[in-house]
This record gives sequence, structure tokens and C-alpha cells, in this order.
Amino acid sequence: MDANEQITKFKELIESAYLGQLNENIRKEKNYVVVDFADLSKFDPELADLLLDQPEEVIRAAELGIVQLDLPEKQIKVRFANLPDSQKLLIRNIRSKHLGKMYLFEGVVRQKSDVRPQVTSAKFECPSCGNVINVLQVDQKMREPSRCGCGRKGKFKMLSKELIDAQRLVLEEVPEDLESGAQPKRMSVLLKEDLVSPLTERYTNPGSRVSVIGFVKELPLIARDGGKLTRFDLMIEANYVVGVQEDFYDIEISKEEEERIKEIAESPDVYSSIINSIAPSIYGHDRIKEAIGYQLVSGVKKTRADGVKTRGDIHILLLGDPGAGKSQLLKRVAKIAPKARFVSGKGVSGAGLTAAVVRDEFLQGWSLEAGALPLSNNGFCMIDEMDKMSQEDTAAMHEALEGQTITISKANIQATLRCETTVLAAANPKFGRFDPYDIIAKQINLPPALINRFDLIFPIKDLPDREKDSLLADHILKLHQKPETENPEIDTDTLKKFISYARQKANPKLSSEALEEIKKYYVEMRNKESDEGASKAVPISPRQLEALVRLSEASAKIRLALEVTKEDAKRAIDIVHYCLTQIGIDPETGKIDIDRIATGISSSERSHIMTVKEVISELESKIGKTIPIDDIVSECKAKGISEDKVEESLEKLKRTGDIFEPRRGFVQKI
Repeated sequence: MDANEQITKFKELIESAYLGQLNENIRKEKNYVVVDFADLSKFDPELADLLLDQPEEVIRAAELGIVQLDLPEKQIKVRFANLPDSQKLLIRNIRSKHLGKMYLFEGVVRQKSDVRPQVTSAKFECPSCGNVINVLQVDQKMREPSRCGCGRKGKFKMLSKELIDAQRLVLEEVPEDLESGAQPKRMSVLLKEDLVSPLTERYTNPGSRVSVIGFVKELPLIARDGGKLTRFDLMIEANYVVGVQEDFYDIEISKEEEERIKEIAESPDVYSSIINSIAPSIYGHDRIKEAIGYQLVSGVKKTRADGVKTRGDIHILLLGDPGAGKSQLLKRVAKIAPKARFVSGKGVSGAGLTAAVVRDEFLQGWSLEAGALPLSNNGFCMIDEMDKMSQEDTAAMHEALEGQTITISKANIQATLRCETTVLAAANPKFGRFDPYDIIAKQINLPPALINRFDLIFPIKDLPDREKDSLLADHILKLHQKPETENPEIDTDTLKKFISYARQKANPKLSSEALEEIKKYYVEMRNKESDEGASKAVPISPRQLEALVRLSEASAKIRLALEVTKEDAKRAIDIVHYCLTQIGIDPETGKIDIDRIATGISSSERSHIMTVKEVISELESKIGKTIPIDDIVSECKAKGISEDKVEESLEKLKRTGDIFEPRRGFVQKI
């Protein structure tokens, strides 16, 4: 097929199918048109094959075809989308036979340079005869004309040069495409002209997953003496780039789907259908699924007049015995939640969660590589096996969970990354399983300051119970017998769109009744009859108050309501109360005590410690510096504290450095 025929064919194709899109783009000052490869292959299979083999010539023909349409904008770029899967090529498999042909590459953007101008052609004037010579610039070095028609060789004067915007990305293979243990390979991608617009800027940020359609080109390597080497480097020149991982705001929802979403939200049993659709293959855990339902739609983020932001994201921690289905639940939620990332225990470091500063090979210097939490900004991060992470790594999460930013100050980079991420974490108890006779709060192997940042904490105990075990075994075995039986009430795709729609469109306000209900619960809980004295039990802290507000808003969002009603507040109170009764009860007093979770020491323990300290001070004034432990025990017994408790308190005081044991059976204040 000769060039003229190609130009005519493209003119016909664009006139018949793409004129509307082209005019719309020109009106919006976008000088490009996106042609679907499927349309081209239907229109002319021979031309489609030719495009894959000789992309540069065919794209040039397409652009010339558009010039013949007499449009106001002369220079229109043609972009091709939707290449067949047969053209998908892994970065590791690029060889010399692929040079100059069009392929589809998928990967994660690891680094990204700034947008810089690049020369495409330059005009030179001959000083002798005034002849103007146009030279196309294709290499990295600027090329001058070698000679003029008048016979002159030597210096030519540059009149003008054409510049276009260019940017370089480093694309890395997607983890799913790798065999186990393989090192992901990288390749540079060159973006030019409209591909570096602010719109593509959003989905080409480091950490985003993109699909690049382009052709592989060789780059000459320059030797030290200025000559070219026989070895060449490779790069992909992009023709079209599209983000693969969708944001909430990128999900397309058609009119029919919107109707279906509204229908779900208005149905009376909307809560139960969502609970049943979250993880139908996992038996039970309805309370947890309900909480995850609220977490998926999230509360309302507020920015106050003084610039202080209140987060809308609800963080949940699942603590449970092995085999209770925590990881399965997390994996399933990662499938329904838009823009979700899954990380696990020992395989994640503090830098991998927040951000790392790495040496930049291209631009010389340092560049920032984002970690899992900022990469799932506006999305979800599932952290499994959280108890296996080291102390330094969990410490990196404090700012991300409450402040919703990550501040990096390393090398010469000072940066604040946005991290509006919802965290769903799972952990095992300290000794692998829960001890049914010990307090749950003591069995959590995480720093109290971090635990306190989770709105809801669910313990999942796996205790033998004949009836429950029989139902669970039935459920699991039926799934093995007929894997397709468990169909969710709302299919995954619709549920994903429902969540996106609720997060985008619903913005409920707190009604006075809901506010009153939350306030009543909070004040009552804080001031329940408790032991008078220095260390009152604190049943609930202001953090739980905010959690109540977020959960009530999420409950209203599921119904796509404009107002948070009293019923929504009751639902939120119910679920928070359930969590507190599971985790926060002090067995001695039988009352809820938030300090169990927040500081790891309950108020009754604190009052024992204070009594023991008082006794030590009294005895010191009577006996002298060295006090026998037996005297302390007998004094405390008179005050109603058992020997075990006294020994426990003395042990804690030794650990904090208030007292020490100069010899066995005696203690001394420091």
C-alpha cells in the first residue's frame, strides 16, 4: 500500500467516525485525536497490520490525512488506543527484532523527570549565499548541515528552532507479570507534546500504574572521545499513555448504572445487601463486614476556616486467632475497594509504606519514590500481619493515620506527600492466639499510640462451639464442592461503582437529633459511676467521639442521604460500643476503660501503683532508705490490695526506674 493510499484511507476513517471527537478536541484546544485500533482493523485490516510494523510512517500518513480535512488547527497528532493483547510485550522481553514496531507495555512509574523543551528541527542560513537549510533533529546531539548547495562547508548560522515539550518516565514491570523471585526490569519512556499535559500528569505520578502504547527506539551511546559506540541503549517513544489504576473520580458511571446505584441505596435492606456482598465466601463476621461497609464509603472530610482538616477516613484493626479469615477478608476488600493496595508484615518496611529518597540515574541528584500509603492516596491500604512489622516501621505510620500527610526530610529533599488513605489492618495477638482468660488489650503487640489511632478494633476469637463450627464447616465444604454457588447480592463491579459514587456524591450533614444522640452516649459513658479518687476510669476518649461522627456520616452515605439521622447515630454507637465492650473492659471493675487500649495500663492498675508508691514513701520515713518487700506487702494488704497485685506494681515501678533492688527482698527509691 503506497503512501497516498494510506493518507486517503485515514482521511476517510477520521471523516466517518472521528470528526465529532476531533472538533470537540480542537474546541478544547487539545491538538490530538485518539483512534481506537479495533475501529482501524475493522475499516482496513491491511492498514492496521502496517501500523504495527511501520508505525512512524503510518502515523505520519494519518496526520497528513487530517491536514486534508481543512480544519482550523493544522498540526493534529494521531494517538492509537486499545491495541490487541497479542501486541503486549514485557519490558524484559524487548529484543533488537522489536525495534521500530508498535507494542503495548504495562508497568509502574518509578521516577519521572521534569518537563523540558526539546528541539525537533532547526533552520540554518549559509553565510556565503544566504540559502536557508532545514535540518530535522533526531539524535541527542544537535545536527548542523554538512554542506551548502554553493559548495560551502563549515559554520552555518542558526536562524530558528522548533521546540516541543518532552518528559522522561522510568517504567518498571508490574509485580503480577514476574515469576517468583525475579527482579523487575526498567525502561525509559519518552513523552512528547500533548502527552505531558496536566491531565496525564495526574496518572503518571511515581507509583501509578500505566499502560503505554509506543515503539521501541535505539539510542546511540556517545563514547568519551565524541564518537558513537557499537552498543545502543533502548527507550520507548510513547504514542499514547493511559492510567490503569483508577481513582474514585476516574470511574465512568453510565446513566443506567447510576439508576441501579440509586435503587440499591433506596431499598430498605441496603445495609444487609452490602454486608452480604462484601465477602460472601467468608462465613459470619457480620459486625466486621458492617464496619468495613462504613469504612468503604467513609465519613465526610472537613476543612475548617482556620485551615485545620478533620479526616473522614475510618481506620479499622482486626485482631484475631490464626485461621479466622482475616487475610481473606483483606484480600477481598482490596478487590472491591477502588484504588487499593495490599501489603504484608515482614515484606514491608517504613520507607516502603511512606516514601524513600533514591539516587536519580537520569537527572543526577535525588528523587522521591512514593511508598504504599501515599500511592493509595484517596484509596485504601490493606496491611496484613501488622504485628510482624518492626517497631521503627510501625512508627512511620503515626502521622499518616491521624494527620493524613507524610513529611519527608532526607538528603536535600523536604517534601510533604498527601496521604488521605483509609487503612484496614490485621494482626495476630502477642502469643499467636488469644488467651481467653487474659485481657485482650494486654495481648496486642503494637504500640498503644498506634492502636489509639484506629477508630474500631475487632477481636476475632476462634473458640470451639459445636453449632457454629458445624455451620462454618458446611459453608466452607460447600464452597469447595461448588465454587460458583456463593454469588454476592450486588456484583463486585456494581459494588465498586456504588462505593465510588457514594464517596463522590454523598456529603451528609449532621442533624441536631443525631448530634444529641452522640453527645448523650459520650457524656453518659464518660461519667458512668466510677471510683472517686485520683484515677477515675476513662471509658471513652474524644477520639472515639470523632469515630462516632465519622461512622454516622458513613451510615448516611450508604443511603446517599443528605442528612445524618438519629438512626445513623444509633448504628454508629452500636458498633463502637460493641468494640469497646470486646476490648476495653477492665476485669477488676467490670467497667469499660479506654486506657486499657490507649496506654496499656488500666485505671485500677494505675491506682494500685499509686498506692504502692505512697506505702513506699511512708515506710521510707519510718524505716529508712532500704525497705523490706514483706513490709510493703503487709501494708498494702491492709489497704485491700492482694500480694500478686503488689508484686506486679513493684515490677512495673522497677521497669520505669522509680525503685531498684539493692539486695534480694529489699527495695530502695532512686
